[in-house]
Amino acid sequence: MGDLFHRNRQLLLLTVLLVVVWGLSSLLTLPRLEDPLITQRNALVITTLPGATPERVEALITKPLEDALLELEEVDALSSTSSTGSSVIAVVLKDGVRQVAPAWSKVRSKIDDATPLLPPEATDPEFRDGNVGASALIVGLTWELPGPADLGLLSRLADDLQTRLRAIPGTNKVEISGEPEEEIRVEIGARELARLGLTARDLSERIAASDAKEAAGQVRSERGDFLLQLDGALDSLERIRSIPLTVGADGASARLAQVAEVSRGVRLPAAQLALVHGQPAVVVAATVAPSVRIDHWANDARQLLEEVRATLPAGLGLHTVLDQSRYVEERLDGVIGNLVTGSLLVVAVSVLMLGGRAALVVGAALPLTALMVLGCLRVLEVPLHQMSATGLVIALGLLIDNAIVVVEELQQRLRAGTPPGEAVRQTSRYLLVPMLAATLTTVLSFVPIATSAGGTGEFIGTIGLTVILALACSLLLSLTVILAVAARLHRWQPLGPNVRWWEQGLAIPALTGPYRAGLQRVLRHPWQGVALCLVLPVLGFACFASLERQFFPPTNRDQFQIELRLPQQSAIARTEALALEARPLIRRHPSVEDVHWFLGESAPQFFYNVIADQENAPHYAQGLVQLRSAEGLRDTIRSLQQSLDRRFPDAQVLVKQLEQGPPFAAPIELRLQGPDLQQLRRIGDDLRRRLAQIEAVTHTSASLSEALPRLALAVDEEQARRTGLDNRAIARQLQAGLDGAVGGSIQEGTTTLPVRVQVAAAQRDGPGQLAALDLVAPGGGGTIPLDALAALQLEPELASITRRDGQRINAVRAYLAAGTLPSSVLAEFRRQLEHDGWQLPAAVQLSYGGEADARGDAVGSLLSTAGVLMVLMTATLVLSFRSFRLAALIASVAVLSVGLAALALQLSGSLFGFTAILGTLGLIGLAVNDSIVVLNALRTDPAAARGDTAASTAVVLHATRHVLATTITTVVGFLPLMLDPTGFWPPLAIAVSGGLVGATALALFYVPAAHALLMRPAAEA
Repeated sequence: MGDLFHRNRQLLLLTVLLVVVWGLSSLLTLPRLEDPLITQRNALVITTLPGATPERVEALITKPLEDALLELEEVDALSSTSSTGSSVIAVVLKDGVRQVAPAWSKVRSKIDDATPLLPPEATDPEFRDGNVGASALIVGLTWELPGPADLGLLSRLADDLQTRLRAIPGTNKVEISGEPEEEIRVEIGARELARLGLTARDLSERIAASDAKEAAGQVRSERGDFLLQLDGALDSLERIRSIPLTVGADGASARLAQVAEVSRGVRLPAAQLALVHGQPAVVVAATVAPSVRIDHWANDARQLLEEVRATLPAGLGLHTVLDQSRYVEERLDGVIGNLVTGSLLVVAVSVLMLGGRAALVVGAALPLTALMVLGCLRVLEVPLHQMSATGLVIALGLLIDNAIVVVEELQQRLRAGTPPGEAVRQTSRYLLVPMLAATLTTVLSFVPIATSAGGTGEFIGTIGLTVILALACSLLLSLTVILAVAARLHRWQPLGPNVRWWEQGLAIPALTGPYRAGLQRVLRHPWQGVALCLVLPVLGFACFASLERQFFPPTNRDQFQIELRLPQQSAIARTEALALEARPLIRRHPSVEDVHWFLGESAPQFFYNVIADQENAPHYAQGLVQLRSAEGLRDTIRSLQQSLDRRFPDAQVLVKQLEQGPPFAAPIELRLQGPDLQQLRRIGDDLRRRLAQIEAVTHTSASLSEALPRLALAVDEEQARRTGLDNRAIARQLQAGLDGAVGGSIQEGTTTLPVRVQVAAAQRDGPGQLAALDLVAPGGGGTIPLDALAALQLEPELASITRRDGQRINAVRAYLAAGTLPSSVLAEFRRQLEHDGWQLPAAVQLSYGGEADARGDAVGSLLSTAGVLMVLMTATLVLSFRSFRLAALIASVAVLSVGLAALALQLSGSLFGFTAILGTLGLIGLAVNDSIVVLNALRTDPAAARGDTAASTAVVLHATRHVLATTITTVVGFLPLMLDPTGFWPPLAIAVSGGLVGATALALFYVPAAHALLMRPAAEA
């Protein structure tokens, strides 16, 4: 193949041109994202049963739905929370489910099947799948005038902006946060209702009866058909005010406006609010399709925002909360900078090791391979993001190996006087099998990364894919284009008799003698050589137990989040007051630019793995803190955590750094499972107390720890039945009066405003007013004060009941100070339990969630295919060498390299996290490449193959330059990742580089010594 390209110059030039054009066009058109898209395997099922206790919600709503969902084999886990009037079930699909749409269809079908089993007063279960990826743009429309904010106006402007953003090509989804629910409110006094002999529900039905929006039929004639429509549909406040009512026993009539106040406004209390720059706001968040270049989309969006900003009324603002394109550009610029730096370092080392002309050819392999990989990514529809781009950086030092081997081997044949064409043919034949074997073993070591299932696999999978593509492209180009170019350059510029170092590479004769002597000693005493080479790997294996473990390192983004939780009975007005009070305290820190709050619900998805699971939670607020820079991020978070804890001792305030990788609810989570809620609560409180005593723990929580005050209404049933009422009728009257009853609506364009009837606010503000409410007896039986039929008393009630996979649990969670390793805290906690002799009752089980669970699942998924791939790697070696013994020798190098990686991590003080595991897996394939080259050279030399010491020494000396060149270029290629300021990549780079340096020593000393031992019987014979 290489000879074809060498003979046909036109084919060579056209191939290079094709690769360049293909790669550059792909670079310009590839979609650009900040992080990989993770398939959404999470969804929520939300059902309400107004007024029901957590126990009733669990029995009547949660359990029937769970029983139906647990029948699906695609479901991995169910987590549910049953609270007063609400059931929320979190559904998680198995990692192996790659096509999630059919699975979610099955989930919806099961929900539909279970819906008839629910109480009739319950709402239909709402299926809500999670967001896919982070928002590309988040903007807030703010009210900046004195006085109460007109949230209805902001909402209408947000709806218009939502429509216009959807019209931008490439927009995927646009959602609104903090949007109020506008309605027509009919407030009537309890005495007026009693005088009318109506309940709030009765009055709402009267209003609905006046809303003639239904067709009255068709009039058909020979001239045509006419749709008959009644005039009088509710279309304005005046129309509602003019609805006639019958008043009193004499049948007198009155207009609704005479007995009730009709107004337009937002429903109070608000279910969710937003504060942008401390001002009331309605927030619009847009996501883009994964096939779109986000920078191009962002330019169109910014232009639209300028147009909208110019037309806003005075006193309203439009502020950008998040522009993801900025982070995408910064992330990719950093990765591309690493790529360029690594390339320059690799070329510089190539000049030193190989000489200028050889380095020129080797250096050409870098851009050609990178461009070819970009073309492949375009074909495979893989976007350009930090993982795919970093895969290219990782591949830098690996893909150069093939080019170095080819150029070195070709130059030696050319210098021996072989004609260029023949040298190309001999080189390609000689190197095809060993290079193919070395490439296959390396590819197989990255296959687990590329094929890992679940969120973790989707997050890091493109690293493995990009490296595999780079290795394959490098092999193909090296045996064709690079081989042909190297032969042509040699013919154009033959070496003269006086060769200088920059022409054929740097040589240090002073080191050659000691190195040769060392090789000879190892080959004469191979057992000593093998034993000496085992020292460092064994030390590395011994270090494994002491390595600090971490799942993924946190990001150093110039943002972080704050979660604020008050007692669950807290009103959203109190949550808003605390958020506003916290804002100046947060902004007082010099690193903080501003904080934006989202109350009653989770914030829009501003980072790809932030869990958005809060809905209808008036006691909850989530803050997005924007920093001026990420410098000193950890210190800023620790300082703010302490300040906010001191300022708000009655609230749980969590200042949280953004994490990388799949999300988890808390760093440490203990799941207590058992049937007895009180027992689970007692044990959970004990564990929570023990966790709180650990210094690094900032806050703890338990899902069964909080009790809410409940107003219990004890009805005198005998007295109630004398008046024609029963418990259910009383509950329905009270609910309609307090929460309101909807009847009729006003249509404004595509917006429907419901008409809600409820008792005047002043008469439902507290227990005293509630007791004085009048109940309407059926059949004209008059009115009865509530306190004449029932007594009010305050009782404690469990705030919520949590379940997992159909079993009751108490989830105890611990939150840690920024920079604290969850694994070390969990280990300390376990030591405490063991020291105290702590034991669980027989009926209770304990399992671990949080980071430990996520790490275990991710590592298990990553290593699930490792066994099969090791067999394939061994088979590749056996078939390449046609010897089980030689294949076992190379396999032993792969195993020993793992110990060398551990030793490198220990000496550098790096954490053994997921990226270090990735590096170790990649190292297994890389470590054997040089050993394969050395062993192949020993095997093909007749004297060395028989175990001759002198011949073996000469062969290893001959291969040393190539081995050192490939090792040094690989290590310097990883240098930018070692120095990466984010802290994400250094463990991977250190594991690979440190292990590879040790593996080079194994290739040059261990492999010859072991080969000598294996060949000794043949030599003696």
